[in-house]
Amino acid sequence: MRFDNKIISWKSASHMVISNTPLAGNHSSGPSFSDMHEFVILKAFSVTIHAPKAPRIKEVLWHPPIVSWIKCNIDGTAKGCPGPAACEGIFRDSNAVVVGCFAQNLHISTAFHAKLIGAMLASKKGWISLWLETDSQLVFMAFKNHGLVPWRLRNRWLNCVELTKNKRFIISHIFREVFRIYLTGID
Repeated sequence: MRFDNKIISWKSASHMVISNTPLAGNHSSGPSFSDMHEFVILKAFSVTIHAPKAPRIKEVLWHPPIVSWIKCNIDGTAKGCPGPAACEGIFRDSNAVVVGCFAQNLHISTAFHAKLIGAMLASKKGWISLWLETDSQLVFMAFKNHGLVPWRLRNRWLNCVELTKNKRFIISHIFREVFRIYLTGID
């Protein structure tokens, strides 16, 4: 149908594709990926490259906890959804001295699962006064609304929340323009 039901040679078909690709490609305004292989192909077809927008850089300042508290910054990531995932955390005291850290491979998972597991691992540590800081607003909100936690993690999550009730515990969300804190177990 592409060639009006005419039989054409592969050389003619190839020539038509090569000559029509720049016409279609140069009318597109979508960004190209930053992959070198894609760049070479687009240049071979004489297609104008539209670079993706530069990322917006935002300064995020780390604030130490008060004396006798430990602050743990956590994160989690997955390559794909789901995909190979991991979580990590670093514990620091009021002088910003590293007093512990963890990193765990989670095999196949999602980024949200990885961040939740990071929060659970950090909460299980024996710190009496723990400030947990995350860049995930969903993890922050999950401490108040347990319904946000996927059912596969719910029981472990509820155990984690129960542990935080027996200590001085703060969870904060930092990264965007908002800085929020949720307190539990503080008299």
